[in-house]
Amino acid sequence: MSAATIPADGTALAASRYSLRVYYEDTDAGAVVYYANYLKFCERARTEWLRQMGIAQSSLLAERGLAFMVRRLNAEFIAPARLDDALDVFTRVARVAGASVVFAQRVERAGRPLFECEVTVACVDIARGRPVPIPADLRSLFATP
Repeated sequence: MSAATIPADGTALAASRYSLRVYYEDTDAGAVVYYANYLKFCERARTEWLRQMGIAQSSLLAERGLAFMVRRLNAEFIAPARLDDALDVFTRVARVAGASVVFAQRVERAGRPLFECEVTVACVDIARGRPVPIPADLRSLFATP
């Protein structure tokens, strides 16, 4: 993951900040966050970012038959989060293509990076089971700084 993709200062990821607490259910036997849960934290942060932008995924599915599905993921585990830690997940749009959006995300504890990922999601027509171009109204939201 390049420094250009995810700025060193979490505040530079200005699109969204999602805060959470690490609960017992998020940890493994060593009281550290189980690796797959970082992906859940990032999924929740992307969902809340979409909600902040006026996109409820349930409405998108019910009204347009569209869903955003993960197509690719590149992740780096930097340091462990632990039970009771307060975490922040920073999310921003890195790139938008025809049928996909690339999100840059970082999980931090007290400003210290713990996990970084770049997630490509595809806009999919559920009935056809195929990627489709992102509708213009949604595309314009992704381009908003």
